[in-house]
Amino acid sequence: MTILYVTLGTLFGFVLSRSGAADYDFIQGMFLFKNVQLYGIMATAIVLTAPGLWLIQRSGRTFAGRCSVERKPLHRGTVIGGLLFGVGWSMAGMCPGPILVNIGEGKLYALAALAGALTGAGLLGELYPRLQRALRMPELAVGPGEG
Repeated sequence: MTILYVTLGTLFGFVLSRSGAADYDFIQGMFLFKNVQLYGIMATAIVLTAPGLWLIQRSGRTFAGRCSVERKPLHRGTVIGGLLFGVGWSMAGMCPGPILVNIGEGKLYALAALAGALTGAGLLGELYPRLQRALRMPELAVGPGEG
């Protein structure tokens, strides 16, 4: 199964790279409303993915076996985290997938974005207990998960 995931991830990265969706200027153009093409790419992804997710939820299965898609609760942490993610995405000009694509393309500035993303994730792990109490957020699920 690992080879399948690596192949699909590589294919996804290739499509991001070739479409320009991982390009800093392309993403900045989206956030400045100068280039709306990326909004169309995202809308197409949603339209194509939604029926598949609906089928997975309905049947509880994929080709690989049993699967469940849980809805995540909306709470203050979700809203704050979404805002921080959006601000970071806008400032860096890339979200996690394009960070790796840009590193693969040899763009050194993507290493700074990767360092920022890893630092932010680490800080969240360290600060979550205090944030959890202050914002009345649910417990953080920790562990290897299934699969």
